[in-house]
Order: sequence, then C-alpha cells, then structure tokens
Amino acid sequence: MQCPCLPQSVSAGFVEECWEWDINAKSPAVQLSPCRGAVYFHIDPILQSEGTAGVRGTKGFIHGEHYWEVKFLEAPYGTSVMVGAGTKQAHLHLGNYQFINMLGMDSESWGLSYKGTIWHAGQSRRYTEPFYDKATIIGVDLNLYDGTMAFYKNGHHLGVAFTGLNKVGVPLYPIVSSTTAETELQLVMRSCRLMSLQEQCLYTVLQHLVDKVHIDTLPLPEFIRGQLKEF
Repeated sequence: MQCPCLPQSVSAGFVEECWEWDINAKSPAVQLSPCRGAVYFHIDPILQSEGTAGVRGTKGFIHGEHYWEVKFLEAPYGTSVMVGAGTKQAHLHLGNYQFINMLGMDSESWGLSYKGTIWHAGQSRRYTEPFYDKATIIGVDLNLYDGTMAFYKNGHHLGVAFTGLNKVGVPLYPIVSSTTAETELQLVMRSCRLMSLQEQCLYTVLQHLVDKVHIDTLPLPEFIRGQLKEF
C-alpha cells in the first residue's frame, strides 16, 4: 500500500509498514493504548513523575529507509520529551528522580528534544526551534542506505540530524521518552522504502508470516532463512 500522506520529499517508493509500541520493552512508568499506537507517560496520580521513561517500537531496522511520525496529543513541557531511535541496549527507564534527555545520553541512542536540541553519545547541539504546540507532528526519516537520520516538523524537513547510522551494525528501533507527567504521544505514520529486488522479496515474505518463529519451517535455503531473520 502506498503512503500518499508522506511529506513530498520522502514519498516516492514508500509503502505502509506495520509495527507498534512494544509492551515488553518499556518503562514501568509507561502505559500503552489497547492498539499500542498511543503511549502515556507518568500517569499515576500519586507518584506523578519520578524520573525518565521510554518505550521502544516492536520492529528494529537494519536495511532500507524508514519514515514514521509521532503526534503530540498534549503540548510538551518539562525537562525532556524526545523522539528518536536506538539499539536494544538503549535505556528505557531512569528512576531516582533522574530527569534527563535519555535518548542520546550514550552511544546507543539518537534523539530530538522538543526544546530543539539533538542528542547522541552524551553530546548535544542546537538543531531547530523549540516546539511547544499541542498536535505537533514530528517525522523521523531513518535512511540506512546513506546512514542518516533527519526529522520533520508538521511535514517540513528540518535537515539531517545524524550521520553514520549505517555503520552501527545492529537493528535500530523507534523510541520515545519523557520526564513529564501525563505526556501523550501517538504513532501516526509508519512506512518504508526498499531499493533492491532482494529486499522487496524478503519484505513480501515477512508480510505473509504470522510470526518470525515460522521462518525455519519455510522451504527455503538456510542462507535465505537467515536473511529473513535479520531483516
């Protein structure tokens, strides 16, 4: 299925992709909607926020170009609300009243704060103007062909934020995080672009599998089954 509502600069050749927030890869301070498309941070009326909470997407990317959007259902405020990506080793929870920019605190993640800074390996730099409005949509373009990550704000390209991501060597997962009570974020768009025929074939096979555990039962060469598991 084509994705006609993508920003024009990334729309060519993209198809819809299916993933959601992972109920098994999140902070205890995160709650998910029944469809796992919306995420709610620090909603306990007594505890409020005691640190920084995050949640990871169910799908990690090591090939192709992937574009997804996150909508702010409430106006962001507080120390940090972030959108980005990271490896499976990226932190998803920091308690003991550690209110920090968790995405990018180390080399395992890359993130954009609503205050307009980007973070990686504990280093930050000014990237764009802060965004404080409710219903702001932040798009993430993770291009693993050229190793870049760029962000969009309400469909407008903000420029390349990070490079070298094609050299990480392990899958990168969408992640969002917040220090702020009652932050609400919603997945809006999930899509990907695959350039080679081989990638397109692998993608098509996986779309018809209920679960990756069934890959070993497929009547395919062992090498191809291995590629399917990594894809």
